[in-house]
Amino acid sequence: MATILYVGKYGSADPTEASMPFHFAIGALDAGHQPQIALAGEATYLIKDTIAAQIHGMGIPPLKELLQKIIEHGVPIAI
Repeated sequence: MATILYVGKYGSADPTEASMPFHFAIGALDAGHQPQIALAGEATYLIKDTIAAQIHGMGIPPLKELLQKIIEHGVPIAI
């Protein structure tokens, strides 16, 4: 089992890129690893409920769903 840090720097202007650290972290959870997420710049706003509810990247679940799963599993998010 590895600890993996995913860094997000994209905000709501690019919903697909903004969702990727959360999507990848869930993949790491499913593979038995311990993911962590660090958000910088515009990405720090993504954890606000009102913002997360509006983000839906191409080909991946809405950010609100991804964030909910991340929180349920206690994945650390540094801002």
